[in-house]
Amino acid sequence: MTIPLFDLTRQNNAIMDELLATSARVLRSGQFILGEEITSLEAEAAAVLEAPASLSVSSGTDAILLALMTAGIGPGDEVIVPDFTFFATAGCVARTGARPVFADICPFSYNLCPESVEDRITERTRAIIPVHLFGQSADMTRLMPIAQKHGITVIEDCAQSIGATHHGKVTGTIGDYGAISFFPTKNLGGFGDGGLVLAADSDDMALAKILRVHGMEPKYFHPAIGANFRMDALQAALLRIKIPLLQEYNANRRTNAATYLEALATSDHAWQPVEEKSPSIPEGARLTTPLIFSHNETTWNQFTVRIPGENQRESFRTHLQTAGIGSEIYYPLPLSQQECFAPFAPHSCPNAAQVASECVSIPIFPELTEAELAQVADAILSWLDQ
Repeated sequence: MTIPLFDLTRQNNAIMDELLATSARVLRSGQFILGEEITSLEAEAAAVLEAPASLSVSSGTDAILLALMTAGIGPGDEVIVPDFTFFATAGCVARTGARPVFADICPFSYNLCPESVEDRITERTRAIIPVHLFGQSADMTRLMPIAQKHGITVIEDCAQSIGATHHGKVTGTIGDYGAISFFPTKNLGGFGDGGLVLAADSDDMALAKILRVHGMEPKYFHPAIGANFRMDALQAALLRIKIPLLQEYNANRRTNAATYLEALATSDHAWQPVEEKSPSIPEGARLTTPLIFSHNETTWNQFTVRIPGENQRESFRTHLQTAGIGSEIYYPLPLSQQECFAPFAPHSCPNAAQVASECVSIPIFPELTEAELAQVADAILSWLDQ
């Protein structure tokens, strides 16, 4: 059977009747911008995320941008970001007029390296954006003291980690701000673009709410320059249907990941790192599974492995494709090597470059069947044993 990297239809078909009824209800209401659906979504999301409040916005990218604007980041400032992540993290920094400063990642968890962050701090550093990549929390226990020592704002990029925890705390509630994405393929996927901002300080949340509507408060009076970051009421109403299902979706992803890890542990050619300072990938290992910390509860937005060796990743993906299995490369080029960031990239990030050249993601979405998981695992094992 053919197994795609992600199949949205399975999840949405299971709740289609409720989605259609809710859509009809919102259409009949005539309330399409802000209103009760928005405030209800924000309250329900805050409860699930154990946050004092949340603010819905137009996309995960806009959530990062709004957090930066609320924090007052602008020209002359520097913001430290991981070199290995989606473009929006650094792109939003540049859009404020600030300078993105690229720090290296840990090679086995793929998240921001605290030592590299410390090396990048200057008198102009105003913020750090740790990305909880692929659904696992960055090392906030080490990053927060660094930020507090230097008086630096922390904006958590939780685009891939809604519901993940670090030492029992939900990602997005550990730093000063959290930015969440509702892009359709995320763990809590919407029906278009959408996002959420969390803020530890109530005054910051109040300012973000003003900036969300062109900096307007009261109507037609503008104490600040903001933008249009509003989420549609229809989007909010549909997301409200999925919020009670988030825990189930994440649990299914964890079960799927455990199935893969158990199967791959049977191969002498698959290696599971046990700590961040593990030695280099052992000779003979053709695949490295991601390092997962026991103090983290990851949401497995992606199951991303490393395939070392020249042309081996291409061989691996071709083998999967022949077996009818989808895969994807997140992300083939470190941000510091993107053409648009050339003026901002004096630092070397060797781990990011290495991971970018070896990483590949396989299907992990929550509706995968046991038979499909077995098919994926068998295909990987057959390639490892070639």
